[in-house]
Amino acid sequence: MVIKMAKINLNEKAKEILELAQKQGAEQNFLFVTTFKRYQVQLKILHDLEIKLNDMGALVTKEYVKGRANVYTNPAINSYNKTADSANRTAATLMKIITQLKDVSLEVDTDWEM
Repeated sequence: MVIKMAKINLNEKAKEILELAQKQGAEQNFLFVTTFKRYQVQLKILHDLEIKLNDMGALVTKEYVKGRANVYTNPAINSYNKTADSANRTAATLMKIITQLKDVSLEVDTDWEM
């Protein structure tokens, strides 16, 4: 089973978000930078899960002691749905940051460590 996904260039969409942030003066805001990085990670996870789902399909089979096979929903679907929900909330947060913090920016030192 192949899941047909819309052909969207995620790098282009990320560039559009950055351009919008620049127009609003939020691209150097600490909250924007950290949230945008998290959003990029979530998109990468979603992409990887889509590939796995396309390869494995929506159903998986598990065999038990007596050799009987049971069919289950692929656990990657649950992971995909949770990650998509998180990515949607992160995108909403990005839009709030861009629209509400228009001119409030903090210089971000990208060499900091936790």
